[in-house]
Amino acid sequence: MQIAIVVYPGFTALDFIGPYEVLRSLPDVEVRFVWHEVGPIAADSGVLLVGATHTFAETPAPDVLLVGGGMTTYEHARDERLLEWVRTAHETSTWTASVCSGSVILGAAGLLSGRRATSHWAALPTLRAFGATPVGDERIVTEGKIVTCAGVSAGIDLALWLAARITDEPTARAVQLLLEYDPQPPFDSGHMSKASAATKARAAAWTTREVVGAGGLTPAVQLLWDQAVRAVRARTRRPGRVR
Repeated sequence: MQIAIVVYPGFTALDFIGPYEVLRSLPDVEVRFVWHEVGPIAADSGVLLVGATHTFAETPAPDVLLVGGGMTTYEHARDERLLEWVRTAHETSTWTASVCSGSVILGAAGLLSGRRATSHWAALPTLRAFGATPVGDERIVTEGKIVTCAGVSAGIDLALWLAARITDEPTARAVQLLLEYDPQPPFDSGHMSKASAATKARAAAWTTREVVGAGGLTPAVQLLWDQAVRAVRARTRRPGRVR
């Protein structure tokens, strides 16, 4: 089984490293890190480098397609070559998945229209622009073969969910034990429903600062503008009218 994980400049490391550690442990799988070209890709920290091992052209039909998130997601959600590859790969994939704001790229590719989907809480409202129904109270959301999950650390949960379906539940349980994935955080503020107002404000300010620092604000506005224009043009088309 071939698993293709998209790595783009500005990715958030845990978004794909968590799923990678789970999925690479499965028997008879090949994991590829894919991008336009092979070579080093810098994470949103600007310090961590991960190598893209294969190009999109070399990976036309993976069995599992996984897109992570990051501070530059909105920029890459306007990359037509990436979106076309996502659409094409999805046609034959067994599972198409996203972690965190990676669901914005699935949405931009047109895969979430009329579907329920989740994302990082900061990106959830964006999904409406693509015709999706945002879900903020479920860590993993499944719609047919499309699986989206909440922010960052939720990628480990999603990968274990996939592992049980790629192989079987006993294997997935063994992988969980191998990784000793037994979350016991010192604080109970990992979801918006649990965090205090002060914690939410601090996290929102931090997220905004990081997005602006990564140059992601303008691409986000452009992405939403492009989608709004498409929606208006689609509504104004009438059968039999010449434009």
